[in-house]
Amino acid sequence: KMTADIRKMVVKDDSLSMMAKNAKIITIDGVVTLRGPVETEKEKAAIEKHAKQAGAKTITNELEIKKS
Repeated sequence: KMTADIRKMVVKDDSLSMMAKNAKIITIDGVVTLRGPVETEKEKAAIEKHAKQAGAKTITNELEIKKS
């Protein structure tokens, strides 16, 4: 459920690139792990913020900024 909630917020966020919207969101026992490429530091922070809004207590942000 938490993964789905985060995914919905990320997909609705028009400020995020397609790359960021495809980031992996893994939730195990309330711990959210974010993985995959994003375009900017701002996108990385935005996805983490969405995870917090969905109620994640612990977030492991492994999103990587890809230089194009």
